[in-house]
Amino acid sequence: MTAPPRLEVQSLTRSFNGQAVVENVSFSVEAGQVACLLGPSGCGKSTTLRLVAGVDMPDSGHILVDGKTMCDAATHVPPERRSVGLMFQDFALFPHLPVSENVAFGLKGGFSANRDRVRELLARVQMSSHIDSYPHQLSGGEQQRVALIRALAPQPRILLMDEPFSGLDERLRDGIRDETLALLKEEGTAVLLVTHEPDEAMRMADQILLMRRGRIVQQGAPYNLYNAPVDREAAGFFSDINILTGKVQGALTNTPFGEFLAPGVADGQEVEIVIRPQHLKIDFDRAGRGPAPTAENGSAALARVRRARFLGRESLVEFITDNGEITLNATVPGVFLPSADTPMWLMLRRDRVFVFPKK
Repeated sequence: MTAPPRLEVQSLTRSFNGQAVVENVSFSVEAGQVACLLGPSGCGKSTTLRLVAGVDMPDSGHILVDGKTMCDAATHVPPERRSVGLMFQDFALFPHLPVSENVAFGLKGGFSANRDRVRELLARVQMSSHIDSYPHQLSGGEQQRVALIRALAPQPRILLMDEPFSGLDERLRDGIRDETLALLKEEGTAVLLVTHEPDEAMRMADQILLMRRGRIVQQGAPYNLYNAPVDREAAGFFSDINILTGKVQGALTNTPFGEFLAPGVADGQEVEIVIRPQHLKIDFDRAGRGPAPTAENGSAALARVRRARFLGRESLVEFITDNGEITLNATVPGVFLPSADTPMWLMLRRDRVFVFPKK
C-alpha cells in the first residue's frame, strides 16, 4: 500500500472581509521533498503557510499530515500537535538565551537533557564553537543557522519556512541556501517554503507552486514551470521577456520574424508571442543582407542598436526594429557592446517561443 503524502492540502479557502485571500488551493508534499509557494507579495503565500501551521483557520478545505486530518469542517488540531516546525525571516531567537538553549528550546528537558542532539546539529552547520554565544554576538548568517537547527531539533515531520533568507546579505544567500538544503535533505523533512524570489525557488525547490491572487496557477518541477509556462505572466515571473503581438488567421500569426503557429486560437484574436532575451539570436548586417531563414530560427528581421550595457557575466543589448515599432532586449554572454544605431539582424529561436492568447 502506497504511503500518503507527508502533507496534503485539499481545496483550502480563506477570506478576510469577504475577499478570498486563499482560494481553492490544493497540493501535496512528500517526505524529503522541498515545495515552494512562489508569487508576488499579497498573493496568499504566507496565509497558506499559517493555515498549514494551524495558527489560522480556513473557511473550508482539508489539511492532512501523513494521512491524518489536521483541519476540516469538524476538526482543528492545534499547532503544537501537528509536528510542524516553523522558521521565519526574522529568525526569532531568544536574546537572553545562549545558542545551546535556543536550539534546545522545543525539546523536552531543554539543553541539559538533549546535549547530544544539540551538539550534533551545531556540528552539522559548523556552529559548535558558538554553543555558549548569545544571538547578538552572531552574524546574520550564523543566526540563520541557529534558527534552522532549532526548528529541526524536535524532528518535525514538516518544516514551514517563510522568507527565511530575505534578511541575509545577498553575497551570503547562495551559500546559506545550499547548506540549508543539504541539511533538510539529510533530515528527510518535508519542507514548505514561501518566497517571492524566483531564483530562490529554482535553487531550492523540487516542486514550485506558483500563486497569483490567492490561487495556484501552475505547479510542477522548476524545469517545467520555466520551460512550459502556463501564460505570459508566468513566463515573465521567472525572467525578463520580450513580447510581440499579432492577430491570428488560419491558426497562424504573422510577424516580422515570420509566421508562428497559434493552434486553438480563433481567427481575428490577438496573441502575444513571448521570448526571453537569451533566446534572441543576433547576426551582423552584410550590406543590407541578413541570414537566410531556417526551420530553427525562422526569418530574420533588421533592427538597430539603441544601447548596450555590460552586466558582468553578460551584456544586455536593446534593439529597435527598423520600422521603429518593436523594442527587443537580447542578452549575450561576456562582453558584447555594439555602438548605438548599429544595424543587426535578429532571429527568434522557434523552440523557445511561447504563444499565448492576449488577455
